[in-house]
Amino acid sequence: MKTLKQLLAEKQRPLAVVAPGDSVFHALSVMAKHDVGAVLVLDGEQLVGIFSERDYARKMILHGKTSKETPVREVMSERVAYVTKTATLQECMALMTEKRFRHLPVLDDDGTVAGLISIGDMVKETISSQQFLINELERYISGEHHIAS
Repeated sequence: MKTLKQLLAEKQRPLAVVAPGDSVFHALSVMAKHDVGAVLVLDGEQLVGIFSERDYARKMILHGKTSKETPVREVMSERVAYVTKTATLQECMALMTEKRFRHLPVLDDDGTVAGLISIGDMVKETISSQQFLINELERYISGEHHIAS
């Protein structure tokens, strides 16, 4: 299985980022443009929150707020769990499963954002890794069959 660093290096899309003072409408536009379910909220280079579709549904719609007039800072999740590039994919998946969220920021050692992984990234990598293992086992078994005959 790949390392988190390898997985991040393979991601081609740029990070979806907004500022705390941006409107929720702007954040939703960025999410739509990047086809993602969450954006990182950065104050300069500093990660200060994350805003997701879940935040929109629970903190905007249910409270009757309007997306064009509400700044992201009012509805973002401020307490953001994150990992560093040294985390294993298994650790990332366990954290995401335990905390019940679908997006996990990855920070460099200096605290700057290195990337964002989603549960979809994790599932895709798990399936790819399992398919590789299945193919290797099939090659091994077919090689054993030829040796035995």
